[in-house]
Amino acid sequence: MSRLSVSIIGHNEGYCLDRCLSSIKNADEIIYVDCESSDDSVEVAKKYTTKIYRRENNPNFNVNKSFGFSKATNEWLLYIDPDEVVSAGLWEEIKKVINLNSKFDGYYIPRRNHYFGKWLKRGAQYPDYQLRLFKRKKGKFNCLHVHEKIKLNGKAGRLKNPILHYPYETISQYIKKFDYYTSFQANFLYNNFVNINFFNISKWIVRKPITRFIKR
Repeated sequence: MSRLSVSIIGHNEGYCLDRCLSSIKNADEIIYVDCESSDDSVEVAKKYTTKIYRRENNPNFNVNKSFGFSKATNEWLLYIDPDEVVSAGLWEEIKKVINLNSKFDGYYIPRRNHYFGKWLKRGAQYPDYQLRLFKRKKGKFNCLHVHEKIKLNGKAGRLKNPILHYPYETISQYIKKFDYYTSFQANFLYNNFVNINFFNISKWIVRKPITRFIKR
């Protein structure tokens, strides 16, 4: 039987961490990387695992996600965020596929994004496939951008059952995350020498917003 590791990082997310961890409590191994939390996140994590690591709260989350990957010991690895929940159907599907003699080295999982408790079925918000389940030695982040995807050295399939995502439960959470991501993107562009000129103003302020609006 193949064994499964689950890796999670968090910063001050004790309010949702218990819900997340309880959905994967039967995993063979749970790795929790705490990024300088000042709330009860670590105490919550201790109810589910002893593999708890404390790290600097790096603005590029993928640095600490990669650290968590490095601490996993099983063949298969599932990554989820603290504001996500593995549905019961997805858990059963994961247990099944990791024991198949499959040609796939990883799997995309559909994600149901909830906005203030409401499931966003449309507007390009579903199925929102995410590569989250993969053979540990086959997947990694390049750690260049906070929103980059896992790079898989192999073929990927798709699962049917969803991850449940609850990123915004209050207005204050929305504003805090909005401020964080816009600041990160601005610094990323600046550090990569994206200068203020006609071409970039046209691209980032006109073309990209219009394209995103039409898509959604």
